[in-house]
Amino acid sequence: MTASAEALSPTPVVLSASKAALWLTGAVFLALALYYFVGIDQGATSVFGSDSHVHEFVHDARHFLGFPCH
Repeated sequence: MTASAEALSPTPVVLSASKAALWLTGAVFLALALYYFVGIDQGATSVFGSDSHVHEFVHDARHFLGFPCH
């Protein structure tokens, strides 16, 4: 290999178990929050009050993903 080919070769990312667990926990929390806002938040049972701003913001995404809302 030439020097430029070695410089472009990918280097593996090594994470410790604690860092991997932290990343996994963050990803799961983010996924659950996204699932709540897109799939569960209906306005009437909303954690964030009785207005339906979140529901209307993700309305088309709900239908695209197959969540009923009417």
